[in-house]
Amino acid sequence: MDPARRALRTAVAVILAGTAVAAAAHAQGFRFREGSLAARYAPAHMPDGSFVICRVAYRSVRVEPMGIGWQTDYPYAEVNLTTRLSELTKTRVSRDTSGHPNYFVVRLTDDALFNCPITVASDVGTVGFSAAEVERLRTYLLKGGFLWVDDFWGSLAWRQWATEIARVLPPSEFPVQDVPLDDPILKTMFEVRKVPQITNIQFWRGVGGQSTSERGADSADVHLRAIRDAHGQIMVLMSHNTDVADSWEREGEDPGFFYQFSPDGYALGINVLLHAMTH
Repeated sequence: MDPARRALRTAVAVILAGTAVAAAAHAQGFRFREGSLAARYAPAHMPDGSFVICRVAYRSVRVEPMGIGWQTDYPYAEVNLTTRLSELTKTRVSRDTSGHPNYFVVRLTDDALFNCPITVASDVGTVGFSAAEVERLRTYLLKGGFLWVDDFWGSLAWRQWATEIARVLPPSEFPVQDVPLDDPILKTMFEVRKVPQITNIQFWRGVGGQSTSERGADSADVHLRAIRDAHGQIMVLMSHNTDVADSWEREGEDPGFFYQFSPDGYALGINVLLHAMTH
Protein backbone atom coordinates (compact mmCIF):
# COMPACT_ATOMS: atom_id res chain seq x y z
CA MET A 1 0.00 0.00 0.00
CA ASP A 2 1.37 3.43 -0.93
CA PRO A 3 2.16 5.93 1.89
CA ALA A 4 -0.74 8.22 0.97
CA ARG A 5 -3.25 5.39 1.24
CA ARG A 6 -1.74 4.29 4.56
CA ALA A 7 -2.10 7.83 5.86
CA LEU A 8 -5.73 7.94 4.77
CA ARG A 9 -6.42 4.59 6.45
CA THR A 10 -4.85 5.85 9.68
CA ALA A 11 -7.00 8.97 9.56
CA VAL A 12 -10.07 6.82 8.94
CA ALA A 13 -9.30 4.87 12.13
CA VAL A 14 -9.02 8.12 14.09
CA ILE A 15 -12.30 9.41 12.66
CA LEU A 16 -14.07 6.14 13.40
CA ALA A 17 -13.02 6.41 17.03
CA GLY A 18 -15.02 9.61 17.11
CA THR A 19 -18.11 8.11 15.49
CA ALA A 20 -18.95 6.23 18.67
CA VAL A 21 -19.12 9.53 20.55
CA ALA A 22 -21.21 11.06 17.79
CA ALA A 23 -23.54 8.06 17.74
CA ALA A 24 -24.01 8.27 21.51
CA ALA A 25 -24.86 11.96 21.27
CA HIS A 26 -27.31 11.18 18.45
CA ALA A 27 -29.01 8.49 20.57
CA GLN A 28 -29.43 10.98 23.41
CA GLY A 29 -31.41 13.35 21.19
CA PHE A 30 -28.79 15.47 19.42
CA ARG A 31 -29.73 16.49 15.89
CA PHE A 32 -27.57 18.62 13.64
CA ARG A 33 -29.88 21.05 11.87
CA GLU A 34 -28.26 22.10 8.62
CA GLY A 35 -28.45 25.82 8.00
CA SER A 36 -29.06 26.58 11.67
CA LEU A 37 -25.78 28.42 12.26
CA ALA A 38 -25.41 32.10 11.47
CA ALA A 39 -23.08 33.14 8.67
CA ARG A 40 -19.55 33.81 9.89
CA TYR A 41 -18.46 36.45 7.42
CA ALA A 42 -14.84 36.83 6.42
CA PRO A 43 -13.08 39.74 8.14
CA ALA A 44 -11.46 42.56 6.19
CA HIS A 45 -8.09 41.06 7.09
CA MET A 46 -7.56 37.36 7.65
CA PRO A 47 -6.43 36.49 11.20
CA ASP A 48 -3.30 34.74 9.94
CA GLY A 49 -1.59 33.62 6.76
CA SER A 50 -2.64 29.98 7.03
CA PHE A 51 -5.07 28.08 4.83
CA VAL A 52 -8.81 28.72 5.09
CA ILE A 53 -11.86 27.92 2.94
CA CYS A 54 -14.50 30.57 2.20
CA ARG A 55 -18.08 29.64 1.36
CA VAL A 56 -19.87 31.82 -1.19
CA ALA A 57 -23.20 33.28 -0.05
CA TYR A 58 -25.48 33.83 -3.04
CA ARG A 59 -29.11 34.56 -3.87
CA SER A 60 -31.28 31.59 -4.86
CA VAL A 61 -33.76 32.16 -7.68
CA ARG A 62 -35.23 28.66 -7.68
CA VAL A 63 -35.58 25.74 -5.26
CA GLU A 64 -34.15 22.24 -5.48
CA PRO A 65 -35.45 19.28 -3.42
CA MET A 66 -33.49 18.84 -0.16
CA GLY A 67 -31.43 21.95 -0.84
CA ILE A 68 -31.25 25.13 1.25
CA GLY A 69 -29.28 27.36 -1.08
CA TRP A 70 -25.83 28.60 -0.14
CA GLN A 71 -26.11 27.21 3.42
CA THR A 72 -26.22 23.62 2.16
CA ASP A 73 -23.39 21.68 3.89
CA TYR A 74 -22.32 24.77 5.87
CA PRO A 75 -20.19 24.92 7.98
CA TYR A 76 -19.12 21.39 8.94
CA ALA A 77 -18.13 20.37 5.42
CA GLU A 78 -15.30 22.88 5.37
CA VAL A 79 -14.52 22.51 9.09
CA ASN A 80 -14.07 18.74 8.81
CA LEU A 81 -12.25 18.86 5.48
CA THR A 82 -9.83 21.46 6.83
CA THR A 83 -9.28 19.34 9.93
CA ARG A 84 -8.43 16.22 7.90
CA LEU A 85 -6.20 18.29 5.60
CA SER A 86 -4.17 19.37 8.64
CA GLU A 87 -3.92 15.75 9.84
CA LEU A 88 -2.99 14.15 6.52
CA THR A 89 -0.62 16.82 5.20
CA LYS A 90 1.75 19.46 6.55
CA THR A 91 -0.60 22.26 5.51
CA ARG A 92 -0.96 24.91 8.19
CA VAL A 93 -4.63 25.75 8.59
CA SER A 94 -6.05 28.93 10.03
CA ARG A 95 -7.42 28.52 13.56
CA ASP A 96 -9.40 30.60 16.00
CA THR A 97 -8.34 31.37 19.56
CA SER A 98 -9.78 28.03 20.72
CA GLY A 99 -7.68 26.11 18.23
CA HIS A 100 -10.60 25.18 15.96
CA PRO A 101 -10.27 25.60 12.19
CA ASN A 102 -11.50 28.91 10.88
CA TYR A 103 -14.24 28.99 8.25
CA PHE A 104 -15.74 32.01 6.62
CA VAL A 105 -18.65 33.10 4.44
CA VAL A 106 -18.09 35.65 1.73
CA ARG A 107 -20.39 37.53 -0.62
CA LEU A 108 -19.10 38.09 -4.12
CA THR A 109 -19.35 41.84 -3.61
CA ASP A 110 -17.21 41.74 -0.43
CA ASP A 111 -13.63 42.95 -0.73
CA ALA A 112 -12.71 40.02 1.53
CA LEU A 113 -13.36 37.72 -1.46
CA PHE A 114 -9.86 38.49 -2.69
CA ASN A 115 -8.36 37.24 0.59
CA CYS A 116 -9.88 33.79 0.03
CA PRO A 117 -7.52 31.33 -1.67
CA ILE A 118 -10.29 28.80 -2.26
CA THR A 119 -14.06 29.30 -2.36
CA VAL A 120 -16.79 26.67 -2.31
CA ALA A 121 -20.50 26.73 -3.07
CA SER A 122 -23.26 24.12 -2.74
CA ASP A 123 -26.72 23.75 -4.32
CA VAL A 124 -25.64 26.02 -7.17
CA GLY A 125 -28.50 24.85 -9.36
CA THR A 126 -30.47 27.56 -7.57
CA VAL A 127 -28.04 30.47 -7.98
CA GLY A 128 -28.81 33.76 -9.66
CA PHE A 129 -25.96 36.28 -9.96
CA SER A 130 -26.46 40.02 -10.10
CA ALA A 131 -24.52 42.02 -12.70
CA ALA A 132 -22.15 43.21 -9.96
CA GLU A 133 -21.56 39.65 -8.75
CA VAL A 134 -20.80 38.50 -12.29
CA GLU A 135 -18.07 41.13 -12.63
CA ARG A 136 -16.57 40.45 -9.21
CA LEU A 137 -16.48 36.69 -9.65
CA ARG A 138 -14.87 37.05 -13.06
CA THR A 139 -12.20 39.32 -11.59
CA TYR A 140 -11.57 36.93 -8.69
CA LEU A 141 -11.16 33.92 -10.97
CA LEU A 142 -8.97 35.67 -13.51
CA LYS A 143 -6.73 36.92 -10.69
CA GLY A 144 -6.04 33.33 -9.67
CA GLY A 145 -8.99 32.48 -7.44
CA PHE A 146 -10.42 28.96 -7.29
CA LEU A 147 -14.10 28.00 -6.97
CA TRP A 148 -15.40 24.46 -6.32
CA VAL A 149 -19.16 24.00 -6.74
CA ASP A 150 -20.77 20.79 -5.51
CA ASP A 151 -24.07 19.13 -4.59
CA PHE A 152 -26.34 19.97 -7.49
CA TRP A 153 -28.31 17.28 -9.22
CA GLY A 154 -30.02 16.65 -12.54
CA SER A 155 -30.38 18.47 -15.83
CA LEU A 156 -32.42 21.44 -14.57
CA ALA A 157 -29.88 22.29 -11.88
CA TRP A 158 -27.04 21.93 -14.36
CA ARG A 159 -28.81 24.21 -16.86
CA GLN A 160 -29.30 26.91 -14.23
CA TRP A 161 -25.68 26.79 -13.11
CA ALA A 162 -24.31 26.61 -16.66
CA THR A 163 -26.35 29.67 -17.63
CA GLU A 164 -25.07 31.70 -14.68
CA ILE A 165 -21.39 30.74 -14.91
CA ALA A 166 -21.51 31.47 -18.66
CA ARG A 167 -22.27 35.08 -17.74
CA VAL A 168 -19.06 35.08 -15.67
CA LEU A 169 -16.79 33.16 -18.03
CA PRO A 170 -18.19 33.08 -21.60
CA PRO A 171 -17.92 29.52 -22.95
CA SER A 172 -16.58 30.78 -26.29
CA GLU A 173 -13.39 31.69 -24.41
CA PHE A 174 -13.68 29.48 -21.33
CA PRO A 175 -15.44 26.23 -22.25
CA VAL A 176 -16.67 23.72 -19.70
CA GLN A 177 -14.67 20.52 -20.04
CA ASP A 178 -14.89 17.09 -18.45
CA VAL A 179 -11.96 16.31 -16.16
CA PRO A 180 -10.30 13.10 -17.39
CA LEU A 181 -9.38 10.43 -14.86
CA ASP A 182 -5.68 10.89 -15.64
CA ASP A 183 -5.80 14.61 -14.79
CA PRO A 184 -3.19 15.70 -12.21
CA ILE A 185 -5.92 16.97 -9.87
CA LEU A 186 -7.00 13.36 -9.29
CA LYS A 187 -3.47 12.24 -8.46
CA THR A 188 -2.20 15.02 -6.23
CA MET A 189 -1.93 12.85 -3.12
CA PHE A 190 -4.38 9.98 -3.53
CA GLU A 191 -5.05 7.98 -6.68
CA VAL A 192 -8.70 8.71 -7.46
CA ARG A 193 -9.73 6.19 -10.10
CA LYS A 194 -13.42 7.03 -10.10
CA VAL A 195 -15.32 10.15 -9.12
CA PRO A 196 -17.67 8.93 -6.38
CA GLN A 197 -21.40 9.49 -6.38
CA ILE A 198 -22.18 10.52 -2.82
CA THR A 199 -25.71 11.22 -1.73
CA ASN A 200 -26.81 13.31 1.23
CA ILE A 201 -27.37 11.34 4.40
CA GLN A 202 -31.12 12.00 4.54
CA PHE A 203 -31.65 10.55 1.06
CA TRP A 204 -29.36 7.63 1.87
CA ARG A 205 -31.37 6.80 4.97
CA GLY A 206 -34.66 7.26 3.15
CA VAL A 207 -33.79 4.66 0.51
CA GLY A 208 -32.13 2.30 2.95
CA GLY A 209 -28.72 2.86 1.39
CA GLN A 210 -29.86 1.23 -1.85
CA SER A 211 -29.36 4.19 -4.19
CA THR A 212 -27.03 7.16 -4.59
CA SER A 213 -28.79 8.99 -7.45
CA GLU A 214 -30.98 11.69 -5.93
CA ARG A 215 -32.85 12.44 -9.18
CA GLY A 216 -33.14 8.89 -10.44
CA ALA A 217 -32.21 8.42 -14.09
CA ASP A 218 -31.70 12.17 -14.51
CA SER A 219 -28.70 12.13 -12.16
CA ALA A 220 -27.37 8.62 -12.71
CA ASP A 221 -24.04 9.76 -14.16
CA VAL A 222 -21.52 11.72 -12.08
CA HIS A 223 -19.75 14.59 -13.82
CA LEU A 224 -16.51 16.24 -12.75
CA ARG A 225 -16.07 19.26 -14.97
CA ALA A 226 -13.81 22.28 -15.05
CA ILE A 227 -13.28 25.68 -16.57
CA ARG A 228 -9.63 26.46 -17.18
CA ASP A 229 -7.66 29.63 -17.78
CA ALA A 230 -5.48 30.33 -20.81
CA HIS A 231 -2.66 28.30 -19.24
CA GLY A 232 -4.83 25.24 -18.67
CA GLN A 233 -5.14 25.76 -14.90
CA ILE A 234 -8.51 25.07 -13.30
CA MET A 235 -10.43 28.13 -12.14
CA VAL A 236 -13.82 26.49 -11.54
CA LEU A 237 -14.30 22.84 -10.57
CA MET A 238 -17.81 21.38 -10.76
CA SER A 239 -18.87 18.09 -9.15
CA HIS A 240 -22.37 17.47 -10.52
CA ASN A 241 -24.75 14.65 -9.57
CA THR A 242 -22.84 14.05 -6.36
CA ASP A 243 -22.65 15.58 -2.88
CA VAL A 244 -18.99 15.20 -2.02
CA ALA A 245 -19.29 17.69 0.84
CA ASP A 246 -21.75 15.49 2.72
CA SER A 247 -19.05 12.84 3.11
CA TRP A 248 -17.11 15.40 5.17
CA GLU A 249 -19.99 17.20 6.86
CA ARG A 250 -21.69 14.04 8.16
CA GLU A 251 -18.61 11.94 8.83
CA GLY A 252 -19.53 11.12 12.44
CA GLU A 253 -23.29 10.64 12.24
CA ASP A 254 -23.52 7.09 10.98
CA PRO A 255 -20.71 4.52 10.68
CA GLY A 256 -22.42 2.94 7.66
CA PHE A 257 -22.54 6.24 5.82
CA PHE A 258 -18.95 6.95 6.79
CA TYR A 259 -17.62 3.62 5.55
CA GLN A 260 -19.47 3.90 2.26
CA PHE A 261 -18.61 7.48 1.36
CA SER A 262 -16.11 9.36 3.54
CA PRO A 263 -12.77 7.76 2.52
CA ASP A 264 -13.46 8.42 -1.17
CA GLY A 265 -14.84 11.87 -0.42
CA TYR A 266 -11.80 12.87 1.60
CA ALA A 267 -9.40 11.50 -1.02
CA LEU A 268 -11.00 13.70 -3.66
CA GLY A 269 -11.34 16.72 -1.38
CA ILE A 270 -7.74 16.73 -0.21
CA ASN A 271 -6.50 16.22 -3.77
CA VAL A 272 -8.51 19.24 -4.90
CA LEU A 273 -7.27 21.48 -2.09
CA LEU A 274 -3.62 20.56 -2.61
CA HIS A 275 -3.90 20.98 -6.39
CA ALA A 276 -5.61 24.36 -6.05
CA MET A 277 -2.94 25.60 -3.63
CA THR A 278 -0.06 24.56 -5.87
CA HIS A 279 -1.31 25.42 -9.37
